[in-house]
Amino acid sequence: MFAVIKTGGKQYRVAAQDTLKVDRLAGEPGQIVQFGEVLVVGGDSVTLGTPTITGASVAAEVLEQGRGPKIIAFKKRRRKNSRRKRGFRPEFTLVRITEILTDGAAPTMTASVRRPNRKPEPVEAAPEDADAATAAAPKGKSKSKVESKAKAPRKPAAKTRKSAAKK
Repeated sequence: MFAVIKTGGKQYRVAAQDTLKVDRLAGEPGQIVQFGEVLVVGGDSVTLGTPTITGASVAAEVLEQGRGPKIIAFKKRRRKNSRRKRGFRPEFTLVRITEILTDGAAPTMTASVRRPNRKPEPVEAAPEDADAATAAAPKGKSKSKVESKAKAPRKPAAKTRKSAAKK
């Protein structure tokens, strides 16, 4: 079963478990959003809307909110010495289609527990005593050398003879 939905002024052909990047939607990752403007529902029989199908909707889970790559809008009027350069990063929402609903049904699926795009967070163990801190230091360097690696503030550059002679 597939559907054609309209959101953000664009139309998308979707099916269950499709991942889709759409214009920014309100919602946090893990929430379920519904697209109410369904233009076509297909499968064994195709239903066309005039312009939309009443009672049909598509449920999707928000996976991520983000910003796309920078888009440069450069305008030039030749022979007029007129140039304008503007750039922006469009905001998007990454969603996974969970189900296609007809006849005014409410979404039954909740947010999925398994998220394949999520990376496990690294866990760091804090050293409890001085021996553990020394063991964590690189080979051949003592604990004091590792601790003294903090950057000292830079000294101003020495004056050269030419700059001193000018004054």
